[in-house]
Amino acid sequence: MTPAGIISAIIIGAIIGVLGRLLVRGKQNISILVTIIVGIVAALLGTWLAGLVGVQTTDGIDWIELVFQVVLAAIGVAIVAGSGRRR
Repeated sequence: MTPAGIISAIIIGAIIGVLGRLLVRGKQNISILVTIIVGIVAALLGTWLAGLVGVQTTDGIDWIELVFQVVLAAIGVAIVAGSGRRR
């Protein structure tokens, strides 16, 4: 992966992570770094899932893929934030 690819993955991961975090109700005691990591993982999984469904490449903005990514990020944020409360 090129340096530009890594930087774009971090930026997209941060945006996806923050959007996912906005969907989760309540306060999440997780750092921005964890949010970015969850967002990157959700973006990768959302792209993979969109490929399975057959909507990975569309004309214009891939709204369905974006919805998959944000929902997976919200699930990831909820899991990470929930696991931190039990300790």
